[in-house]
Amino acid sequence: MSTLQPVNPKPFLNGLSGKDVVCKLKWGMEYRGVLVSVDGYMNLQLANTEEWIDGAKTGNLGEVLIRCNNVLWIGGRNEDAS
Repeated sequence: MSTLQPVNPKPFLNGLSGKDVVCKLKWGMEYRGVLVSVDGYMNLQLANTEEWIDGAKTGNLGEVLIRCNNVLWIGGRNEDAS
């Protein structure tokens, strides 16, 4: 049985900079793109962003800013899994 380990969010997010990520919002949408930067409030800037709703790609958005309070979770994206 695996257990979850707590992770300090700032080093975790800084480690994801420049990598492909998946960001799920509280409202159910997912955004997939390259994490460009994270500010002190943990707002996210993504490049080459795709929007996914209910498992279906709805479009390419390009560069987006996601406000911190909308984020449910964020993680690195494995290219083999997408």
